[in-house]
Amino acid sequence: MKRDKSVVQVASIGFTGKSAQKFFDLLKGAQVRTVLDIRLNNTSQLAGFAKRQDLPYFLEHLCNAAYVEVPELAPEPDLLKRYQGKQLSWENFREEYFDLISRRRVESNLDIALFESGCLLCSEHLPHHCHRMFALEYLNQHWNSRLSITHLT
Repeated sequence: MKRDKSVVQVASIGFTGKSAQKFFDLLKGAQVRTVLDIRLNNTSQLAGFAKRQDLPYFLEHLCNAAYVEVPELAPEPDLLKRYQGKQLSWENFREEYFDLISRRRVESNLDIALFESGCLLCSEHLPHHCHRMFALEYLNQHWNSRLSITHLT
């Protein structure tokens, strides 16, 4: 069976520092069809409008988009804690995160079709301070550069 080698459009977004209007307008403007939640903690009160229990409703009614949790791309609590506590450099965090998702075999266990018109969601405002950038980098390496990535800011 021949595999489709087409390019898959995928985005990433963080909710911190954005109003609900800006957040949902960015998703709608990018024509996102599925928000892929890769957060470690998506139920915190700090998540505001982006809490797991509320987000599916908002996405469906404001953006005509679906919500899917993808915990396989979330960092482990200890890894995130060590990075946030400055015990790991950004480069070391990247190395350990790549090792983690490699052990999880995400490139084999996740279907690339899920990412078509998808958007990885995390809390960090900008991608260059967030594991969502590493997740997309890792997958793109393993999926032969088939992801065309846009970071919504």
